[in-house]
Amino acid sequence: MKVILLKDVKGTGKKGDVVTVSDGYANNYLIPNKIAQNANATNVNLNNQAKSSEAHKAEVILNEAKELKQKLDNLSIELSIKCGENGKTFGSVTSKEIADKLLSLGFEIDKKKIDFSPVKTIGLYHVKIKLHPQVATTINVNIVSQK
Repeated sequence: MKVILLKDVKGTGKKGDVVTVSDGYANNYLIPNKIAQNANATNVNLNNQAKSSEAHKAEVILNEAKELKQKLDNLSIELSIKCGENGKTFGSVTSKEIADKLLSLGFEIDKKKIDFSPVKTIGLYHVKIKLHPQVATTINVNIVSQK
């Protein structure tokens, strides 16, 4: 019997796949537990439309990430922090401060996407930002002493 999987099934297939399984497995387990549905013409057509919709959404998200990368490429931001006499900071600069500064510049980026370990010294740092699994960029962060 041919069914369309509504969830990933180990050893059988992934969500959205049209697979052939035994009649008993389909009628007694997959369909009653809403893991699969019959692969009739209507359901196959709806499944194909859903797949094309998901592909289009993924393409739109990738294009947005590429546009954001172009805007962020070679961007330099400056963060000021209180420092002692020898350039050692009071506290540390984290990805949250970088995300807040980018937000004030109009770029809404989650702090989890910023690849930066906290630092306690002033200087220039190159920070990698992962915008999408296929798109990443680097910005320059200059940490200076607060006057």
